[in-house]
Amino acid sequence: MSSSSVFRPATPADADAVAKIWYHGWQDGHLGHVPDSLVRVRTRESFWTRAAQRVADTTVAVVHGEIAGFVMVVGEEVEQVYVSSDHRGSGVAGALLTEAERLVRDGGHSRAWLAVAPGNTRARRFYERCGWVDDGLFDNRAFGPDEPISVPCHRYVKALPHLED
Repeated sequence: MSSSSVFRPATPADADAVAKIWYHGWQDGHLGHVPDSLVRVRTRESFWTRAAQRVADTTVAVVHGEIAGFVMVVGEEVEQVYVSSDHRGSGVAGALLTEAERLVRDGGHSRAWLAVAPGNTRARRFYERCGWVDDGLFDNRAFGPDEPISVPCHRYVKALPHLED
């Protein structure tokens, strides 16, 4: 990332920008790779609702005054990693993933994990380049408005050794 970029916790004012990146990025990586039942509940509006609800879990990357991407981390799980299409290929994604790993480690965990749809080959290649290992298929639970939706995913893991000061 460029020297003018920063990471910071998201604020409620960031929810609109996060939702826009999340909505477009989710479509790129998931349409055709997840069950139709999940696609039906992942409406445009659902991303704005969830982005507002998840501000406390969200860290944003700001480049030249605009939100270029975000991560959501809960415990040892890196739940979301998205970069705006304008910033793909700029190094923002790798820097965000490194920041997510730091957040997991700072939370007291020695290993991080994340879920990736099997057909999302671009994301899978990216995680592998960043040192993450495919730990196999598992039944991920995505939450819809009524009940969890079963989504077959690959679990990627990465050991996070404690960094000495």
